[in-house]
Amino acid sequence: MKFLLLIGVLLAALQAAEKTNASGTNKSAADDGSKARTEAQIKKQMEKEKKFAKEQKFYQADEYDFKGVQVDPHSVKKIKAIEPEYDFDMSEGVYGD
Repeated sequence: MKFLLLIGVLLAALQAAEKTNASGTNKSAADDGSKARTEAQIKKQMEKEKKFAKEQKFYQADEYDFKGVQVDPHSVKKIKAIEPEYDFDMSEGVYGD
């Protein structure tokens, strides 16, 4: 019984291998198309990476000099504070009939 089971498993494995080989000859043309698509996707992703690297260089701001636009803390004290108006009423104004 075990012998018959072993032969059955081996025959099934052989048939699967033959199917793989038979379909492998047809896959060579399909592989060329998939390789071209893969290469195109790789180039596309490389362009995205270049763009990302350029943006990161901008956001890190290591090469920028902001000393010319710094605010003097003593001049900020001279600016008057704007007090909010707490008497705001929605019944008046735009929606009033």
